Amino acid sequence: MLTQTTTRVLEPSELGAALAVLESEPVTNAFVTSRVQVAGLDPWRLGGEMWGWYTDGRLRSLCYSGANLVPICATPEAIRAFADRARRAGRRCSSIVGPAEPTARLWRLLEPSWGPARDVRPHQPLMVADRLPTDIEPDPYVRRIRKDEMDVIMPACVAMFTEEVGISPMAGDGGLLYQARVAELVGAGRSFARIDDGRVIFKAEIGAATPQACQIQGVWVDPEYRGRGLSETGMAAVLRYALADVAPVVSLYVNDYNTAARAAYRRVGFEETGAFMSVLF
Repeated sequence: MLTQTTTRVLEPSELGAALAVLESEPVTNAFVTSRVQVAGLDPWRLGGEMWGWYTDGRLRSLCYSGANLVPICATPEAIRAFADRARRAGRRCSSIVGPAEPTARLWRLLEPSWGPARDVRPHQPLMVADRLPTDIEPDPYVRRIRKDEMDVIMPACVAMFTEEVGISPMAGDGGLLYQARVAELVGAGRSFARIDDGRVIFKAEIGAATPQACQIQGVWVDPEYRGRGLSETGMAAVLRYALADVAPVVSLYVNDYNTAARAAYRRVGFEETGAFMSVLF
């Protein structure tokens, strides 16, 4: 008996089926799940399309196609279907990001038409914590950023993004989209920093949040203050906020070559449970 498969853009009425797929891997899918829980599946509100791969009429895999292209619970057959659709549509995203194995498979299929990439990061350990460290005291000076402190936090955010991604977020539209995203996180109470004499010396955000899991991003220490353990005590403070106010499981992913950060996160109690991959354009 032949298996019938198809790929198409999900309708808003299919929200329940989409969430069932997303929530089957709550930590890995936290970024996309958080967006879908807020915006649903309407492309305008979601900021992109949600593609579905079906077998015998049942939704099995997803792919978010917006500013990022993100394979979700994607089987090898689904990856081939998503790659075909992405090739036909042409590249509209600034990155491909997701679990390492399916993302690598997707990139191999897209690279002949979409390449070359500006940067490929094939192994970014996914790290998870569900409790506070017992031997690191959270930095008492790390706190939530207030809405009237946007001018204080923005230079640190721009510095972090430029250092991490390799280009300034202020390029193109003058930084309007990036500033809006920072303001969104500040307004939601998910932007944290230590500010000494008006200067941000540590910062991080909870970039994605669902009732099951949240994801820390944008961890940055002022270069003049690095090597003093601020990333450990600062992360312990953000972890405390996250576990108390957001979700029972906290995750992040980090470049494999950033051995100092990986060691600091391990000391705070994060354990490596998988890997992501990023392709940057």
